[in-house]
Amino acid sequence: MKRQLVERELTAEGPRRSGAGERAAKTGARSARTVTVNLAESPLAWLHARGHLDDRLFDAGEALRSDYERAQLSASVTMRWDPVRVKSTDDRGLSPTERQIAARQRFDGAITAAGKGLEDILWRVVCAGEALPEAEKGLGWPARSGKLVLKIALERVAQFYRIR
Repeated sequence: MKRQLVERELTAEGPRRSGAGERAAKTGARSARTVTVNLAESPLAWLHARGHLDDRLFDAGEALRSDYERAQLSASVTMRWDPVRVKSTDDRGLSPTERQIAARQRFDGAITAAGKGLEDILWRVVCAGEALPEAEKGLGWPARSGKLVLKIALERVAQFYRIR
């Protein structure tokens, strides 16, 4: 995984998204506290690396994200350049289209297994890569409530994927 390290000002809510650390470095002013943030790290990996999620919940989130990407559910911005197979001589396994459909069915099943009201936090944090504080704000939840709800949702997803 490629690392994109930047210096950010550390506030009570966490690292500030704007480049306050960079501005302070340019002007010579020193902010109270700064932290180095890896922009390429997913919010799920961040929670797991700091001990907020155990391996089972992390694996469940990664399985969900993998199915989301395999099913190609994210918005397409431009023309698709995927190769088109005209004739297949390989009859073992699934075709790319069948794998995409199977991933979509697993994703839909996992989201359904999570239950009503939990799919929003799952999609925002796991699939869209939104940080937990931003997801809480977007959903209108109190600060620091998202982690508990995310854990409950990931527990149900782990049961769906039969991750032990």
